Amino acid sequence: MFAIAFALVATVSGTGSAGAAPLLPAPDPDPFYAAPADLAARAPGDVLRVRQLPPSYYFPGSTVWEVLFRTTDSQDRPVAANTTFVRPAHHVQNGPLLSYQHIINALGHKCKIVSQLYTSHPLHQIREAAGLSLALARGWAVALPDHLGPRMAYGAAKLGGRVTLDGIRAVQRVPELQVADSKVALGGYSGGGMATSWAAALAPEYAPELNIVGAAEGGVPMNLVKMAESLGTAPHPAFGLAMAAALGLEREYPDRIHVTPQLNAQGHWLEQLIANGCTNEIMFWGVGRSAAEMTDNRRFLDDPAARTVMEENSLELYAGVPKAPIFEWHSPTDALIPVDSVVATMRRYCAAGVPVQTLLTPTPDHLSAAALGLFPALDWVDARFRGEPAPSTC
Repeated sequence: MFAIAFALVATVSGTGSAGAAPLLPAPDPDPFYAAPADLAARAPGDVLRVRQLPPSYYFPGSTVWEVLFRTTDSQDRPVAANTTFVRPAHHVQNGPLLSYQHIINALGHKCKIVSQLYTSHPLHQIREAAGLSLALARGWAVALPDHLGPRMAYGAAKLGGRVTLDGIRAVQRVPELQVADSKVALGGYSGGGMATSWAAALAPEYAPELNIVGAAEGGVPMNLVKMAESLGTAPHPAFGLAMAAALGLEREYPDRIHVTPQLNAQGHWLEQLIANGCTNEIMFWGVGRSAAEMTDNRRFLDDPAARTVMEENSLELYAGVPKAPIFEWHSPTDALIPVDSVVATMRRYCAAGVPVQTLLTPTPDHLSAAALGLFPALDWVDARFRGEPAPSTC
């Protein structure tokens, strides 16, 4: 889904007028998520608010909390973000903690994980609940960060890594959650895999104190520039997600990416429809559309600022490497991500001495690979929590 997204960014974020401001999401009406006045005085990971939530029907018998914390956006500015913490009844103090980054293909606050845990709306269901239920059944606590940040900046991968790491810091600083000294693992697929892989790579510099024992990342788009270069502006069934990612990046980089000023009447129509949408609404309104319909700008990949932003969010181009072992899975014929970038990134990690286990799923596409790799990934994480040496296919 991200492939056509970044082609659209490159297509419509040209050098035209920057006068039209990005269309931000409608504010979350819950005052719990409002940033305090002294936010700039807080350190990354500092806890701003905590509350216990009602039981969720997804995770019967578990206790749920919401934690608001201080993190850092892509411009190095302080922002407030949130994570949902789920603890099973048989979790022991300082037992394993899994930070799982969901696939959140969305632009609206109603699409946050914490919101979807309590909705009965058939279009807003948690898609990865089965795997999370297995993690909870094993006695692990689970943190579910809303890694798109306060502006719901879909597509901003580096931001997702920072939010993930600061969310872990935050839950470990709340005594009643009982995970202060827990071993930590990371997990996620596709967009959630972007946040996971960036968190693993950023951790040695951004959060070196965290005891991360492993990261399981699947279907990760690791080079956004290649995605943009390889795709044109033809109609696509998932174009809505492309448009959403372009708008999300504009929200996160308003001084460097100018999508909204480049849109024509059709583009503004779609922008209004999806600006607060979740995955299914975005997919519905964008199906079969194209960038060529949304803008009269026919230039492609000629904006240095947009290209630089994509490079900054491309893990293949990031020099840092994780310290924790990596479990990576993907379909070898995945048409939505540049598989060669995944291979190159894992080879670089291997050369740096990182234990990497790669699983190639026996499936031709992006979506089915998610399910086929999730349960082996959880088994791999379980072994890391038990302290077993990490295997490697390097």
